[in-house]
Amino acid sequence: MADWIYVDNSNVFIEGQRVSAVQQGMALDIYDAMTNRIIDTGYRISFGKLYQFIAGTDRKETARAMLFGSRPPQNDAIWDVAKRAGFEVITHDRNAANKEKKIDTGIVTEMTRDAYRNSAPGDVFTIVSGDSDYVPTVETLIKDGFQVDVVFWDHAARELREACSNFISLNPHMNTLTP
Repeated sequence: MADWIYVDNSNVFIEGQRVSAVQQGMALDIYDAMTNRIIDTGYRISFGKLYQFIAGTDRKETARAMLFGSRPPQNDAIWDVAKRAGFEVITHDRNAANKEKKIDTGIVTEMTRDAYRNSAPGDVFTIVSGDSDYVPTVETLIKDGFQVDVVFWDHAARELREACSNFISLNPHMNTLTP
């Protein structure tokens, strides 16, 4: 049995900043933080600790761990840190409006390819993101006999939490995931 891990870096990081803002008393609740764009700019997440949390120690191996995000400035070493933590890093340029693009579809593409070409019975696919965009893929993979877990903050899309095999909340582990 192996783990296949796919992380939407911006999604987990930005939403972690919102959760931290609530915990720090900067926002009344997560909906206040989302509505009023309140984030804790001091919040950071450790790639190594995130990797260890997701992969755990009870599973035999990690077949693949991918971290998806936007291409950083040339002098930004963030992706090197992620690589040292065990992630295969996939970056895409932002569009002309400086919006992140190709991340969700990149994750879906790689996860689907790995599921149908490279996995073995009993392997576990884990998405670290809370977007409902993943629901059709998750539902299809589960219908085809795969286990698909979602690891994210409590406010992940309800449809995604309901569609996956298991939902694992990051909220109780927020402090242990920081550098």
